[in-house]
Amino acid sequence: MSFPHNRLSRLRSSEVLRNMIAENQLNLADLVQPVFVHYGDNVEREIGSMPGQYQFSIDRACEYIRRIYDVGVRSVLLFGIPEKKNSTGSDAMSDSGIIQQAVRAIKRAVPGMFVITDVCFCEYTDHGHCGVLTNSPGGMILDHEATCRNLAIQVLTHARAGADMVAPSGMIDGQILAIRQALDSNGYSNLPVMSYAAKYASAFYGPFRDAAQGAPSFGDRRSHQMDPRNSDEALREVQQDIEQGADIIMIKPGMPYLDIVRRVKDNFNIPIAVYNVSGEYAMVKAAAANGWLNEKQTVTEILTSFKRAGADIIITYHAADIADK
Repeated sequence: MSFPHNRLSRLRSSEVLRNMIAENQLNLADLVQPVFVHYGDNVEREIGSMPGQYQFSIDRACEYIRRIYDVGVRSVLLFGIPEKKNSTGSDAMSDSGIIQQAVRAIKRAVPGMFVITDVCFCEYTDHGHCGVLTNSPGGMILDHEATCRNLAIQVLTHARAGADMVAPSGMIDGQILAIRQALDSNGYSNLPVMSYAAKYASAFYGPFRDAAQGAPSFGDRRSHQMDPRNSDEALREVQQDIEQGADIIMIKPGMPYLDIVRRVKDNFNIPIAVYNVSGEYAMVKAAAANGWLNEKQTVTEILTSFKRAGADIIITYHAADIADK
């Protein structure tokens, strides 16, 4: 039996009732705020291509994280910007590296904040690629095995610092297995791993590379990130990461890949995260600054689309703004 049209209209006329029967609800608990941490003191440097986002020194990052905690944001994803870069990204593997110092400071300053750490090397290497490079007949290529060995070292430093979850982002073959084995064999079997299982080689990452200062000095990352034309491949990548020990899987970017979120939701019984990336954020900010879009309504609609598609966790630069309104 279907509702007569006038009864449907009555249901929609009440804001309270409309909220009660909504199929999806967007909650602050779903949102994760990315934070960029830089060496130094009293640093709060706005990122030109991402208005409202900053590179923070650890002291200012702690102040910022306290502010967003107080308005309801309960999780952050940390990205580190080292003072010096080298070919191996050694700062990423040091117990005194920028991320490791930041985790310890944040856990002291805001104990209730859930701290997720990015696990990769692109921000830390002088060449801007996601790990160890090696010579090949066709030129320099990424050495996946050597990179996995370094990722295992890196992730243990994050665990020792007190990270609540680690998020390997490089899409390096075998990285989840290497990380899971390193954690399990060193007493961190309860530390969850959120894998960037379906990370596409996307044009939407441009502003992030300004923020993290991690653009490749040559070439690109298409050899290990996914082709935007592929969908079935995402399911294979997700299945592989689950089998290797991922606890949560991520699809990145968000808006252009809602079909992937839905396919993963329909095929796997595992929590799903989606990354509302820098380019998506920058487009909304630019349009809102020009008066072309209502920012709050637009952001709410975008984030709700992720929930509707099947996401459980939404990593978004809008998190703090949503909480503060």
